[in-house]
Amino acid sequence: MALNIVIMAAGKGTRMKSATPKVLHKLAGRSLLAHVLKRCEPLSANARIVITGHGAEQVEAAVQAEGLSFVRQMPQLGTGHAIQQAVPALVGDGTTLILNGDVPLIETSTAKALIDACAGHALVLLTVDLADPTGYGRIIRNADDGGVLAIVEHKDATPEQRLIHEGYSGMMAAPTAALKRWVGQLSNNNAQGEYYLTDIVAMAVAEGLPVLGIKAHNETEVLGVNDPVQLAQLERAFQAQQAEGLMRAGVRLADPTRFDLRGTLTHGQDVEIDVNCVFEGQVTLGDGVRIGANCVIRNATIAAGARIHEFTHIDGEAAGASVGEGALIGPFARLRPGAQLGADVHIGNFVEVKNSTLAKGAKANHLAYLGDATVGERVNYGAGSITANYDGANKHRTTIGDDVHVGSNCVLVAPVTLGNGATIGGGSTITKDVNPGDLAVARGKQVALTGWTRPAKKR
Repeated sequence: MALNIVIMAAGKGTRMKSATPKVLHKLAGRSLLAHVLKRCEPLSANARIVITGHGAEQVEAAVQAEGLSFVRQMPQLGTGHAIQQAVPALVGDGTTLILNGDVPLIETSTAKALIDACAGHALVLLTVDLADPTGYGRIIRNADDGGVLAIVEHKDATPEQRLIHEGYSGMMAAPTAALKRWVGQLSNNNAQGEYYLTDIVAMAVAEGLPVLGIKAHNETEVLGVNDPVQLAQLERAFQAQQAEGLMRAGVRLADPTRFDLRGTLTHGQDVEIDVNCVFEGQVTLGDGVRIGANCVIRNATIAAGARIHEFTHIDGEAAGASVGEGALIGPFARLRPGAQLGADVHIGNFVEVKNSTLAKGAKANHLAYLGDATVGERVNYGAGSITANYDGANKHRTTIGDDVHVGSNCVLVAPVTLGNGATIGGGSTITKDVNPGDLAVARGKQVALTGWTRPAKKR
């Protein structure tokens, strides 16, 4: 049996007071419409149709996907008029599911329940029990069998009908063949001069077709967005759901009301996350990871036992970033795309790492920059030191061997290689390669002191 999914996304959303089409406003880093499409993916529809109108070009460009088609509603003359535009794109004689593009938290299981109840022969409405149903159409049911008799708009409801707390969500599943027939019979003979999709309920009742009402799991599932206040409220509701899911899976959140997940967070056991942390894109946290307060982590993998101290910013972008087992990062550190840190690496306050690999035990604890560098094991990189990796036209790479010691306030002018065990004296500008074990102390040129031995560390 063919399944059509139609998503209504033509509304202007004037109360948003924004040039951005309403369905493209962001919830947890993804557009409202993208959330709806994501939740429809498991339903395996034969046709997925988005009805656009206001800002149609923007909407269509933003949500391009395989198997997705668009129809335009110009002008916007009501929900029934919107479905009239979609009729030529509907396939088969099975079921058509109608969703709203600004209602992003509809559960996949709820959408499937509508489809299953319709089964190509019943009109099925998604309803919801509301604490305050003001403004919602009321569901009038048959007292004998519970079937839906009508939807009465709030402004038209009697005082007794306004006591009903079951409202219509604006979403339904209908037999495709009947839907085509019904919307062709709609009239705009009303005060608004619009074609209302809800008028098909009376048509179905008149034809003797079953009209059913399935209730959403909760009010959040059917909440739409009409203004910035509602968008912010929905954001917090969604974040609360995500936080609860993580905590039930074992993640310890210091305060779930101060947590934001705007992507996917995969985690191991015994993970702790402090307040005001934001996770975006694809983030993986290994066993025993600790995330300090006020961190932003995007597209990164953090291995077991690592500690990300407060106010650290990790943004892997497309290239990604990784932190090895037992590493210590921050506070106030920044890891940029291509930062690949090995086990037990230390990156301290006001240190920036970009497109660089640091091997096991390497340390840059203060006020430093490592860009386009390959850093060996147990390297100590001094405060105020930088890799000068850009000559104004091209990027160049710096290679630092194992056990190298770079003093404070050094400039390593790439391309340059520091051999294993070399030492760079504080304040040096290195423009040439340094041989393994040598000491470089001059500015502008290197001076090698053969036979020099680094003093042993005090125990």
